[in-house]
Amino acid sequence: MSDARFEDGTDRPLRVQALDTDDLKILSALVQDAVLPVSEMAWDRQKRRFAMLLNRFRWEDRVRAGNDGPHERVQSLLVVSDVMGVASQGFSRKDTDLVLSVLSIRFEQGTDGAGHVSVILAGDGEIRLSVECLDAALSDVTRPYRAPSGKVPQHPLDEDI
Repeated sequence: MSDARFEDGTDRPLRVQALDTDDLKILSALVQDAVLPVSEMAWDRQKRRFAMLLNRFRWEDRVRAGNDGPHERVQSLLVVSDVMGVASQGFSRKDTDLVLSVLSIRFEQGTDGAGHVSVILAGDGEIRLSVECLDAALSDVTRPYRAPSGKVPQHPLDEDI
């Protein structure tokens, strides 16, 4: 048996769950350069669930296709469970016209499995979730569509990924 590879993927919707930091590194790489309006995130305090509807760049498709072909995005739902608190910095959640760009997702372990999930944003923004344990899931919810810019995001890669 061998590990799964991007090249083995198909055009089916992606579904990934992160229950530890190794899983989260994969999930983080998949959402790198995702964009979303501020209005597309919500915290359900009663259900202890935080969700973001992302327009995710399909990095896995570029790898499988050998970097050729159209540049695509897909809408994906990122859900973090067991969230006890949410904080943000570097942007105003009241600015409904603001579009955020995701750089990475990290987990800072606390005691007894608890800790903080940080969604790092371009422009020094951050969404920090206090969690009872690490439990994040990413699910594609639409068909892929051609990236409106027609370009591949360009920036230095995060060496932690």
